[in-house]
Amino acid sequence: MTEILIVEDDPAMSVALRDGFEFEKYSVEMAADGEEGLRLATRGDHDLIILDVMLPKKSGLDVCKELRRNGSATPIIMLTARGQEIDKIVGLKLGADDYVTKPFSFMELLARVEAVLRRTSRTAAGEEYAFGDVTLDFRTYQATKATLPIELTPREFRILRYFIDHVDEVVTRESLLNHVWGYDSSAFTRTVDTHMARLRQKIENIPGEPRHLITVHRVGYKFVP
Repeated sequence: MTEILIVEDDPAMSVALRDGFEFEKYSVEMAADGEEGLRLATRGDHDLIILDVMLPKKSGLDVCKELRRNGSATPIIMLTARGQEIDKIVGLKLGADDYVTKPFSFMELLARVEAVLRRTSRTAAGEEYAFGDVTLDFRTYQATKATLPIELTPREFRILRYFIDHVDEVVTRESLLNHVWGYDSSAFTRTVDTHMARLRQKIENIPGEPRHLITVHRVGYKFVP
């Protein structure tokens, strides 16, 4: 059974979400503040975390940041009531997989959860892939370059998985946002470029002259093994 951790301090919303997901045959665990949420999430036995931005004791952004810094690859969907793009941008940069702005319908959140789980399960089901002097293991989230370990974030693994699934195809920034971040607006295409620049620093021999992650001017990128 798929296990979801809900970190939300509003009791009425917590109960409504718990009842909704349990009706849909999910197993649910709940926390009412950031510190408790972080403690439960650190166990690593959840398939997905629903994390409110505004929490007592520790904010959702801080919880997300600490989980990713500690190597957690558990998918995270953030809930925000602020309606401010800065929260969404910061959350995505910290490693959240998607976000939903309050108020929202349960069916909308359920659809986001199912989409994120589909993306991450495809990644987890992958095996090793090698190109140039880089080897990726999508089961263990480990990577090497010239036999030496390199540190890739869970999102960087998902970006590379998407490129591998579309090898030698031109991939638009909007497509990456939609399939890797779960956000379908061009408003955050700069986020894609930032992540691509970081990836090139890690996997390309000469980042300024990439051989594998090629820029297609005004369109997006192409992965060449």
